[in-house]
Amino acid sequence: MNSPASAEIGSQIVTLMAALMLVVQLLMIGQRMLLTSIQLFAAQSVLLAAIAAVVAFYHDAGHVYVVAALTIAGKVLFLPWLLNRLVRRIQIHQEIEPLLNAPTSMIICGGLTLLGCGVARPFTSLERLGNNTLAVALTLVLTGFFLMINRRTALTQVLALLTVENGVMLAAVALTTYGMPLVVELGIFFDVLVAVMVLGILVYRIRENFASMDTSKLNQLRG
Repeated sequence: MNSPASAEIGSQIVTLMAALMLVVQLLMIGQRMLLTSIQLFAAQSVLLAAIAAVVAFYHDAGHVYVVAALTIAGKVLFLPWLLNRLVRRIQIHQEIEPLLNAPTSMIICGGLTLLGCGVARPFTSLERLGNNTLAVALTLVLTGFFLMINRRTALTQVLALLTVENGVMLAAVALTTYGMPLVVELGIFFDVLVAVMVLGILVYRIRENFASMDTSKLNQLRG
């Protein structure tokens, strides 16, 4: 059984790593190089896995260790390898001009951060490890959706979807019952894995047919 002082240290560690996840997310918002964006996603996933490991340690939640291991295997090793391989195969290394420029995007993300903090405020009094990470989790989800809308490259939209899932998993691991039931977590993990593999095939097909990864070119298929 961990002492209150020990639990406080654990909570601070979780909060710090959650804040670093948000910093990485903001770096992705302003990043134009695809390979760098993939590396940033891998770094964010490392932080998520570390949070899961800390929560598992302080609360003897063995199934959360499984979540941490799957995150390392899938989101830190396999998916970045797959996406890096895809980028090198299609020979497009830079993001297309986004709908909104970087300063405007940062202002909008600042507003989304304030929105996430406002929504999470009523839950900050919960006596849980990392109870103040809900604001970060909500912000990751909101900014992930914004990144998905603002970028036109299919690969960046895949990364945005993965950051949204990171936000959902952060909330699940740190704020619910210290992780959803293992079967649910496994289901989500493999759903995301299959979805990214399918989207990877779609990205390659878009590049093959349009010599670009601009998803707006799919409008040419209408009619």
